[in-house]
Amino acid sequence: MIRLKSAALCAAAVATALGAMAFAPAPAAPAESKFAVIEVSRDGYNRRVRIHNQTGWTMLRFYASDSRKSSWEEDILGSSVLGNGRSVTINVDDGSGACVYDFKAEFTNGQVLTRMNVNVCQIADYYYTR
Repeated sequence: MIRLKSAALCAAAVATALGAMAFAPAPAAPAESKFAVIEVSRDGYNRRVRIHNQTGWTMLRFYASDSRKSSWEEDILGSSVLGNGRSVTINVDDGSGACVYDFKAEFTNGQVLTRMNVNVCQIADYYYTR
């Protein structure tokens, strides 16, 4: 007899708990993440590179062009500049499937730094230093 009462009480407790769960409010939708989702190209390579300016001067212009091309693409910074000690993430994916790009940066002191054959599929950061 005692066992039947215990079993009945346990069953009632489980049913109550399940019933409470069924009526519990749904969890809130997750807040929008402050981290951007990094999209990769169709071939699976991430061609986003964080450019770091540690030169002591402001970077006025930055170019990244497919190494197979003989001319520079447009200035990626546009109307912005990249101050000393600052960094910016750029996506150099031009849809061509290229991984090797040439970089050119122009600074307020008149210096132009060019680096050829940077494999953007293998790096995540590129540093300009003195």
